[in-house]
Amino acid sequence: MKNDSKHMYDLCKSHMHSYVLAQTTDGSNFDGIITGLDDEYVYFAVPVDPNQQAYQGHEDNRQFGFGYPGYGYPGYGYGFGRPPRRFQRFILPLAALAAISILPWY
Repeated sequence: MKNDSKHMYDLCKSHMHSYVLAQTTDGSNFDGIITGLDDEYVYFAVPVDPNQQAYQGHEDNRQFGFGYPGYGYPGYGYGFGRPPRRFQRFILPLAALAAISILPWY
């Protein structure tokens, strides 16, 4: 592990499970929670834009004769389905990470 990678590894390790702003070596930025780390990769949970989410419920809402979304009892195997995802996993090579800084949770 190079010295720069070692420094970034130590920085990520000290901010494990923190909400951070990350900057990559190509200059792009993103925010997320550091969820994991190994010698080569940093694992993030990044927020999903609610305006771009596709419905992730059941493909067929007509089960038991109900043809209307939202009808039924969630959690009992029929009805509207599960809530949309709020985070998705993002894996970044440790060498591609240029900087991270802590962000507030609010």
